[in-house]
Amino acid sequence: MSAVQSAAWKFNLHDPSLGLPRNLTEGINTRIVCGEHVMLSVVRLDPGAKSSLHHHPEEQWGVLLEGSCVRVQGGLEVEMNKGDFWHTPGNMPHGIKAGPNGALILDVFAPPRPEYKTPGAGYGSGEGAKVE
Repeated sequence: MSAVQSAAWKFNLHDPSLGLPRNLTEGINTRIVCGEHVMLSVVRLDPGAKSSLHHHPEEQWGVLLEGSCVRVQGGLEVEMNKGDFWHTPGNMPHGIKAGPNGALILDVFAPPRPEYKTPGAGYGSGEGAKVE
């Protein structure tokens, strides 16, 4: 094998220049990386940050990489710890509350969310889809 090389297809969760930036709400920021059929969102939540209850047509999977949080979905509030992951069908109202040390989450959307393909703020065109 030759010397170690860099590759355009290699990414790092902690790279501050990763993908497109988006401020979802106060204390919740993401970096979006989009492929043809799937979109990844690296979400950082400040301690105690809380999202609104919202929904969107795209299917969503999330995995808690660091910290803790409470996932709100389907009328339940479920504690999540590092390594836990969840599934959210399209149009299912959901939200999140960060734990005392914040959280780092990797969300996966299929298909990609059109409003997340450009930098911006808020939850996108689904802003009107807030349930709270």
